Amino acid sequence: MIIFIDDSGDPGFKVGKGSSEVFVIALIIFDDPLDAEETALKIKRLRQGLGHHEKYEFKFNKCSKDFRCKFLSTVADSKFRVRAIVMPKKNIYGVELRRSRESFYKYAIKTVLKYHGGTISDAKVRLDGHGDRGFKQAMTSYLRRELNNPAKRVFKDLKIVDSHTNVLIQLADMVAGAIHRSYYVDKTDKDLYRSIIAKRIEDEWKFGR
Repeated sequence: MIIFIDDSGDPGFKVGKGSSEVFVIALIIFDDPLDAEETALKIKRLRQGLGHHEKYEFKFNKCSKDFRCKFLSTVADSKFRVRAIVMPKKNIYGVELRRSRESFYKYAIKTVLKYHGGTISDAKVRLDGHGDRGFKQAMTSYLRRELNNPAKRVFKDLKIVDSHTNVLIQLADMVAGAIHRSYYVDKTDKDLYRSIIAKRIEDEWKFGR
């Protein structure tokens, strides 16, 4: 099992002053590494077909409506499952979580990996790179401490990787963005992108409900 993780929104709490009202973490879970390789190849072929350089990065917030639809349609029949946590910030009360972006981000990652309904075990985890080296080391140590124990491991291997060079992290970004967009009632395309990959979504947990 290999899992690719990315987020949409931001972990800040200055809602009304630039911060998003909702923060989303998406897990892209492949139960077979061969399925991951096939999906990555589809994305690379799409990138080539669109005339982009091999270093082009698909990011939901930087893509046009047409590109988003083409990307998600390309992977909609691939063999992966999505587990996501949607965190409306009005439902977050912890002082430390609201004070520290890093604490909130780590907590969100831990929560979506911890409460998996028995669907994740001994996985390889690939997480989009955030912060400096110290933060990356702290994140890895925190997740090992919180998620693994002698009786059962949620993950056996965790690496923080560069999304510029990993198309499956880019997939996680696009899926997180599609889910995040669906929570904004003022967007005319709010339901469009999520509907394309709806059958891949195994669980979408709205935190606080």
